[in-house]
Amino acid sequence: QVQLVESGGGLVQAGGSLRLSCAASGRTFSSYAMGWFRQAPGKEREFVATIGWSGGGTYYADSVKGRFTISRDNAKNTVYLQMNSLKREDTDVYYCAARVGGTPYQSTYRYDYWGQGTQVTVSS
Repeated sequence: QVQLVESGGGLVQAGGSLRLSCAASGRTFSSYAMGWFRQAPGKEREFVATIGWSGGGTYYADSVKGRFTISRDNAKNTVYLQMNSLKREDTDVYYCAARVGGTPYQSTYRYDYWGQGTQVTVSS
């Protein structure tokens, strides 16, 4: 069993930056692929970014490419999402997810464990 706890969300002005963190429990974090997803009320959860077990194999949604960066520190059991040049349309609840097996995927159904989410609100 893996528990994921996100932090770092908040209110930021458009053009600003935030860094989300996701701390994972368990001793096998380094073997998991990790992903970030986001969801607005009444909408489906959508892919944001993913990273393979070793830190390679990063992939991004077109809407965040060039602005967001996913990274991980296996020694700290933590994955990060650096978000720069934030836009109002980035306002969502952001979720961290872990996938048993190190291959990163973009589909929500590929992930086995989910955090509770952290709210990101971008104001104009």
